[in-house]
Order: sequence, then C-alpha cells, then structure tokens
Amino acid sequence: MALGNHSTITEFLLLGLSADPKIQALLFVLFLMIYLLTLVGNLMMILVIHTDSKLHTPMYFFLSHLSFQDIFYSSVTVPKMLENLLSQRKTISVEGCLAQVFFVFATTGIEACLLSVMAYDRYAAICHPLLYGQMMSKPLCVNLVWGSWVVAFLDALINLLLALNLDFCDLQIIHHYSCELPSLFPLSCSDPSINAAMLLCSALLHAIGTCLLIFFSYARIVSTILSISSTASRSKAFSTCSSHLTAVSLFYGSAIGRHLMPPSGSPLELILSVQYSVITPLVNPLIYSLKNKEVKAALRRMVVRYSQCLG
Repeated sequence: MALGNHSTITEFLLLGLSADPKIQALLFVLFLMIYLLTLVGNLMMILVIHTDSKLHTPMYFFLSHLSFQDIFYSSVTVPKMLENLLSQRKTISVEGCLAQVFFVFATTGIEACLLSVMAYDRYAAICHPLLYGQMMSKPLCVNLVWGSWVVAFLDALINLLLALNLDFCDLQIIHHYSCELPSLFPLSCSDPSINAAMLLCSALLHAIGTCLLIFFSYARIVSTILSISSTASRSKAFSTCSSHLTAVSLFYGSAIGRHLMPPSGSPLELILSVQYSVITPLVNPLIYSLKNKEVKAALRRMVVRYSQCLG
C-alpha cells in the first residue's frame, strides 16, 4: 500500500459481529472467557510438555510449538475484537489493519505447516517405528519448526509488500471483526488483480502443499494400520492419530471454507472465521489432553508434584 497516497483516509471501520449493544456486551464476555481459556489451556500444555521428561518426544515437541502458535494466533485478532465490542466507533488504523493482515496471514500459514509436519511425524512413528529415531532426529524437528515459521512469514511478507501498493480513498467499511487480506480487495481504488493472483498462489502453496503431505501421510498410515493383525494394536495405532485428525479437520474445514467464499461479511463467513481463528486455538489443547492418555498422565503427575511442593 503506497502509504504516501493515504492522506484521504487514516482508518477503517470494522463492523464486527453485531450492531446491537446488548449482544455486543454478551459477545465481549463470551470472547473474553474464550481468550483467557485459550491462554490458560495452551500455556498449561506447554508447561506440561516441557516439565515432564516422558513427553520429550518429537510428537510433543511439535505439539508444544502448536500450543505456542495458538496463543500467538488468537492474540492477533481477539484483543482488537474485544476492544471494538466495547467501543462506540469501531475503527482500526490503516497501519494497524496492515499489521493484522500480515500476522493473520502468517499465523494461518504456520498453523497449516505445523499440522502437516505433525502428520509426517505420525507417519514416521507408525510406518517406520524402527527408524523413527533417525527419521525424526532432534535437529530435523527443530529445522521443521523453524522452516514452518520462515516459510509462513516470507509468504505473508510478500503479500504485505504487494498490499502496500493498494490505494484506498473515502470512508472504508470492513464487514468483519478483523482485517484479512481478501476483505481489502473490494475496498481498493486501484486494481488488486496482482494481489489476488499472489494470494491465490500463496493459498494453493499452503493449502494444497500441506494438505497433500497430510493426505499421503495418512494414506500410508491407514494402509499400515490395516495390515496389523492384532485388533488391540490396530486400535492403539488409530488412537494415536485421532487427536491430530480432529485438529486438522477443525482447522482446514473452516479455513478453506472461509477463503473459498467471496468477502461479503455474511454470517456464515464470520462463523467460519471465528471457528478457525478463535475456537480452534481454544479446543486444540482440549483435544490433545482429553484424547491422549500420556498427556492426561503427565497432567496428573504435575498436579501431584505441585501439591507436594505446596504441602
């Protein structure tokens, strides 16, 4: 966005989720509780993984980074949403909107990359158990996490730099509770076709690239599990993947659905955005704790340990 051409406007209006003051008050309480629970749940997951030596494995290493990413992810949009729910004039500066566009784009990309890396980890554990230590060495795990962040941030940076060339004039209203790149295109006075093409390429890179890795990983996993003769072993193998598959379904189902829709501010669009940017970071630690015996056991050990310390 050519910032020198922004003399006509300095801010956008975010219409948010509702114009009714009573509903806004209820939404403020609801989303504040969700945000606080998201912080507590993901911080608890990080603490449990880092303090329990039995969870110092590649799978939980990735999970701790997913929890950190979910804190970052929800913090990009929810605090500004809470502020606007209490404000009469629901505005965001042009610079603030651009910053939010960048971080929404980056955090969505990181989430997709981490989920695909975790799928590959499950593939290595189930399909090549004897080579698992070699395939998922600590340096490789660290590089995969850093690679996820670097790729997502570079992709977001390229799209942001192109967005800096967009011109906006007159009063601009965003029919959403946050700034997302597709929502800016209809507001531009200049031609956003190059931006839209770049966004499409980026979406294909992340969506198709990560989805293909997840698909092929689980195709091999299912094939391997079905070849196991023991019913108990087969059930155990499936259970180790169920949490991850649930998280993948929640994130990809809502994110892809949202970005396939044209930006219109429709109720369905807002619901899908809330699902992948607000609800998913909340439920991820619940999914991995409630459906994982090792995490539940580690939580019990941590509670006992802290109870003894306090006693």
